[in-house]
Amino acid sequence: MVMYDTLVIGAGQAGLAAGYYLQKAGLRFVILEASDQPGGSWPHFYDSLSLNSPARYSSLPGLPFPGQPDRYPRRDEAVAYLHGYAAHFALPVVTGARVIKVERSGRFFRVLTGDKGCYRARTIVAATGFFGQPYIPNLPDQAHYRGQLFHAAKYRRPEPFRGQRVVVVGGGNAAVQIGVELAQVARVTLATRHPIRYLPQRVLGKDIHFWLNLTGLDRAQWLDEQSVPVFDTGAYRSAIASGQPDHRPMFERFTEDGLIWSDGCHEKVDTVLFATGYRPHLPYLAELGALDQAGRALQRRGASTSVPGLYYVGLPRQRNAASATLRGAGADARIVVNNLRRYVETQRQSQGRHAAGVVMKRQTRIWSGRGNELIALITLMMLALKQQIAAQGLASPRLLGEAVIRSVMISAGFLGVGHAATLYAPH
Repeated sequence: MVMYDTLVIGAGQAGLAAGYYLQKAGLRFVILEASDQPGGSWPHFYDSLSLNSPARYSSLPGLPFPGQPDRYPRRDEAVAYLHGYAAHFALPVVTGARVIKVERSGRFFRVLTGDKGCYRARTIVAATGFFGQPYIPNLPDQAHYRGQLFHAAKYRRPEPFRGQRVVVVGGGNAAVQIGVELAQVARVTLATRHPIRYLPQRVLGKDIHFWLNLTGLDRAQWLDEQSVPVFDTGAYRSAIASGQPDHRPMFERFTEDGLIWSDGCHEKVDTVLFATGYRPHLPYLAELGALDQAGRALQRRGASTSVPGLYYVGLPRQRNAASATLRGAGADARIVVNNLRRYVETQRQSQGRHAAGVVMKRQTRIWSGRGNELIALITLMMLALKQQIAAQGLASPRLLGEAVIRSVMISAGFLGVGHAATLYAPH
């Protein structure tokens, strides 16, 4: 079985960025991707999704996002960019390789996949990102609701909801974008536990990401999980203020056909759509002791704090607010691969010393095992000398010299007892 320096799990933006730096470092690696194409979660987002950062700030290392740099790329453009990125750098992506389990095998890792067999590596980069496990909270009487209930991860376009009464749960970018879009064909409410926080998309004529980059905030932990803002040109705030969609405090509970709002009123609702984010989805690491009780990675700056040789790229807030984005994956990947490379070099050196020790021990055993042969050889030499002396009546200088020369030849060549017996057999 081939021994890789690294196995990258996931060929989304995080895995491809890691692949770029692994390739530059000259390390032997493959990227294992569960789906039939690189791109991670991007192909599965809703049709109208657009990035909230301009193209000029939405690139992976080594390849700028194509097209007009100040536009906001759509989902399909991001998918095409990631496909092109993998092809441009000829990254070794193995598709259809869903990782079932990562386990220790001595000092190395063994990775089991569903259909593509097993792999061995010195290190692992878990780059499956943060969008593999949609989170739907369990609310009062939710199990009794008979309407349509699903997560935004399954939402694609507004047409199937035409004429419906829809409640979107959540106050982040995805919730607001989907709510405003659905409001064009349905009667929609945004239900949130906290006020919606808006962040202006442009400040003093520049996109907000220009200022985040200039001030260094994009490289800092300036946001927490409860304070994700909605990037807004003013269109979202205006739409919600006009009731398209409207905004209400979170409802109290479900009923069979609808909801009970916080003021006690009951309303029939056709669809409840949860835009409530995602949770860690790293089940393949469960047996390594790499996760906490909530399934979150035990890590610091992308390096596991409990499993040497295990690394992460693409976790939310792994290093800063941009870690789980196109614009942030590259910076995290560079740091992780630098640390990983040093770990691999140390392990190679250790393996070399271990191999040398094994060889020396083996040679020692060989020489020790032949010690008995050497004793027998010397004994035969002594017997041969005695026989020659007895046959000639005395040990002449010539005979003694010949015997010594033959003894040296035997010892140097380590011919063994059989050869020695033949050499000193009487004629």
